[in-house]
Amino acid sequence: MERTEQMNGIGTQPGRWRLAAKAAFPVTIPVLTGFLCLGMAYGVLMQSKGYGPFWAVLMSAIAFGGSMQFVAITLLTTAFDPVQAFLLSIMVNARHLFYGLSLLEKYRGLGKVRAFLIYTLCDETFSLISTVDPPLEVAPRDFYLCISLMDYLYWIVGTAIGGILGNFLTFDTTGLDFALTALFVVLFLEQWKKRENRPAGIIGISCAVMSLLVFGPDNLVIPAMVLMMAVLLGGRKTLCT
Repeated sequence: MERTEQMNGIGTQPGRWRLAAKAAFPVTIPVLTGFLCLGMAYGVLMQSKGYGPFWAVLMSAIAFGGSMQFVAITLLTTAFDPVQAFLLSIMVNARHLFYGLSLLEKYRGLGKVRAFLIYTLCDETFSLISTVDPPLEVAPRDFYLCISLMDYLYWIVGTAIGGILGNFLTFDTTGLDFALTALFVVLFLEQWKKRENRPAGIIGISCAVMSLLVFGPDNLVIPAMVLMMAVLLGGRKTLCT
């Protein structure tokens, strides 16, 4: 606690942002490669639907919704139904509620940057922040902020590249959104390398399979997340020992 309060002070260490960026960048490399490919796919898809690079980048910068942005492409090209769009957004992004709850302790007392950290929280950033600890010489606030900012910029840059390239590409874009699933698989495998993370991974897979069998592929996300949280909270003492 003392280290966190001391290092979270503004202007307490010269060059702290350089140290934080240097520590955060290697951690974010898997997200960099995934977001560039996925962002490019999103930019190309937006271009194929008649939305140029400006609109693609604007959507990524404001919404920063990943999977919901791919869903939004369909919403943008059909008759607008605000109720349907609202409910669909909640269903697709409901998992962020659970992410946010689990990071309350880590984000406590981080000052003004806390709002930005909350705004840019996504699956990949959550995966990194929840499992990677900052080096001793780097303030937790600076480390988490650099990770969040880098992931945010990776997505925007990837979208911009895809939107520009979309002007010159004429191939069939069917299946490009699978890059999102591929990124999740890579992140899961990265976490699987740590033996202490494997029980939680097995629990997650088991809960997802059970929800799939009971609720079907269209309604499994929220029940699976609720079940995961219940199991992980109930067995937290066992998992943390």
